[in-house]
Amino acid sequence: MKVTIDPSVLSKVPDFKIGVIIYEDITVSSSPQMIKGRFQLYQESISFDLEERPLSDYKGVKEWRSVFKKLGMDPSKYRPSHEALVRRIAKKDFLVTIHSAADINNFFSLQYGIPIGIYDKEKINGDIVIKLGQENEQYEGLNNRNIDANQKLISLDNSGPFGSPFVDSRRTAVTEQTTSAIQIAYLQPSMTSKEEMIALLQAMSKMFTQVNGGTASHKIVST
Repeated sequence: MKVTIDPSVLSKVPDFKIGVIIYEDITVSSSPQMIKGRFQLYQESISFDLEERPLSDYKGVKEWRSVFKKLGMDPSKYRPSHEALVRRIAKKDFLVTIHSAADINNFFSLQYGIPIGIYDKEKINGDIVIKLGQENEQYEGLNNRNIDANQKLISLDNSGPFGSPFVDSRRTAVTEQTTSAIQIAYLQPSMTSKEEMIALLQAMSKMFTQVNGGTASHKIVST
């Protein structure tokens, strides 16, 4: 499976980059109590921290709002997914557990301050392109809304859009029947150290496979 970034994105954000992790032979289930407890404590810690400082100071928020603006997206209307999570936590509307893949994905997003999507690999049709959507491109989001992809940053396969850094699709959602998955981490454009990026992907894949089993391979995509 090939993953590329379209010139429509790179022309506006030349240092745009993503990390891609492919998981095989995984077992997705209800999150173990250790993960549930750790996730709850982490959310409480973020909530307390945000009582002392503005949400805009939370890691990754300013940078990804800036990226959205450069791409022509209104970050107040289409919030980067990690910012949306932090806003919920700031209101003490803590995230409930979904399953072992989604919970860990949300944990990573909060920990690293970046949008991250995870998708059932078997539900993706062909190669993946990260691009700005065009007129008449749309998809059904996990929020049960019909997402107009026109001029928004999206992930696209041969069947059409299936995700974005603000909401993913129902079509490619990971479930407890998923056995292979692909994770797309929208890295901070300001991150320039390849070693740092690789270490981040290694840490993510190690924790994910410790909980869900299977194997993982990763790469950085910048073109």
